[in-house]
Amino acid sequence: MTADVGLEVVETGPLATVQDLGRPGLAGIGVGTSGAADRASFRLANRLVGNPEGAAGVEVTLGGFAAVARRDLTVAVTGAPCPVTVGRRGGAVNTVLRVRAGELLRLGPAARGLRSYVAVRGGLAVDPVLGSAATDVLSGVGPAPLEPGRVLAVGVPTLPMPGVDLAPVAPLPADEVTLRVVPGPRADWFIEPALPTLLAAPYEVTSRSNRIGLRLDGPELPRARESELPSEGVVPGALQVPPTGRPTLFLADHPVTGGYPVIAVVVSTDVDKAAQARPGMRLRFETARP
Repeated sequence: MTADVGLEVVETGPLATVQDLGRPGLAGIGVGTSGAADRASFRLANRLVGNPEGAAGVEVTLGGFAAVARRDLTVAVTGAPCPVTVGRRGGAVNTVLRVRAGELLRLGPAARGLRSYVAVRGGLAVDPVLGSAATDVLSGVGPAPLEPGRVLAVGVPTLPMPGVDLAPVAPLPADEVTLRVVPGPRADWFIEPALPTLLAAPYEVTSRSNRIGLRLDGPELPRARESELPSEGVVPGALQVPPTGRPTLFLADHPVTGGYPVIAVVVSTDVDKAAQARPGMRLRFETARP
């Protein structure tokens, strides 16, 4: 049995992309990891339908995605909670859904959070680029963002179903989220109160945010050193501070190097929470405990 046609995209909402767990290990040649922005939700969607955690699926931003099943499919929707319908039947996030051939799977507007994930049993069969099916919106590496009319093939299941049809998941915060940080490699480039300032007051996610990073508005973090910093490697979760003094929190499609000092880094498990922060939400930072 080989990969077969599975889904025809009808609507995409603001942005829908194919994602997997990305391209780790290629920063040395200038290629970022990319992949699902909320990796925990992405992995959960795949586990629910009996896929390897890195199988390719769809990342949907703010809902509005719809696709017709070209054959009978088993799917799961996780991440930002949104209304789900299958044909004329109601569905739910974090559950296993059966979609019959010809039925429309639809995700409504997300009630909280930002990104939802659609996993199909067997995974999406997308030609890999540098070993991954992930769409990197910064570099343009990987498949183009999805558009209506795009037909997605579905691969062959390789694992048994897990034997559960519902995953208990804590609700996403509506207004404010707390992220744990460790001091960054260039914390000494800032005046002494800068790090306490970062930890004391909330920062608001602005509308200029995307998969590359969250641009934040809040108290200024002034530098102690005004000299230029040679470009150096950065990681997801890095809080880089440009001359404006307001930090940018890097997400999945961040550049592999940056020329502004990094005052702190969000711990990797909390980057998933940051990926669900929509414009207008407040972020608070606290020191990660050992």
